[in-house]
Amino acid sequence: MSGILDKFDLAGRVAIVTGGAGLLGKEFCRTLAEAGSAVVVADLNEDALIAQAQALQKDGFRAIGIKTDVTNPSSVKRVAELTLEAFGRLDILVNSAALDPKVDPQALADRTTPLGSFEDYPLDAWNSALTVNLTGMFLVTQACVAPMLAQGKKGSIINICSTYGLNGPDQRIYRKEGREQTFKPVYYSVTKAGVLGFTKYLAAYYLGTQIRVNALTPGGVYNQHDDTFVANYAAKTILGRMARKDEMNGGLLFLASDASSYMTGSNLVVDGGWTAW
Repeated sequence: MSGILDKFDLAGRVAIVTGGAGLLGKEFCRTLAEAGSAVVVADLNEDALIAQAQALQKDGFRAIGIKTDVTNPSSVKRVAELTLEAFGRLDILVNSAALDPKVDPQALADRTTPLGSFEDYPLDAWNSALTVNLTGMFLVTQACVAPMLAQGKKGSIINICSTYGLNGPDQRIYRKEGREQTFKPVYYSVTKAGVLGFTKYLAAYYLGTQIRVNALTPGGVYNQHDDTFVANYAAKTILGRMARKDEMNGGLLFLASDASSYMTGSNLVVDGGWTAW
């Protein structure tokens, strides 16, 4: 009989992480690799994904990077095919790629980003976000579930959600004296709520198999935000701070591994208590 730590062992498994070169995507790739899985870093940013894959390889992990446009069916099909060519199987899919309007210094300096006010929010920005955040997840999952079915109807699919898919954004935390008001835009809550619906649909659809589908919902992760935003955000959490970028890794590994073998159609919330009051 195996011990509890053995249930977290991913030796012999293969994972794809979309958005694998992003802030959390990098963390997810390394976590899965350290647990024993081979990892495919799938991202649109070719330079960043190559750097991430090389960093993992340098540390002795099995990893490759594949440029992937989650909105392009051919690109999505290619990443699944190349994964099978490289590693022979696919056991874990982490759907982390998404448009997420940030309020870190780099994002605030990008004047091409809409401020987010609902009344004049651009239709093209709305459509683009739905295409990436929902249609992209749909396309990637379609391509990646096929090998899971073929290799014994077993696998773990993890869809990255957000607290804003559960609660409406408190736009007051984005205010700063002397700066034009910014807003978390409408598409973010809508698409992240859609992620939960997609998760529950797939979990129910794969009744009778060992393909499990769950969501992981992070709270706000610190990324060089200004002091005003950090204070505003922290005041709304029970733990009184933003998350560190490594604090989603335990939840991710739990959902990817046999430690969560009796869990599907669920949402694991790691938010410092943001949604508890």
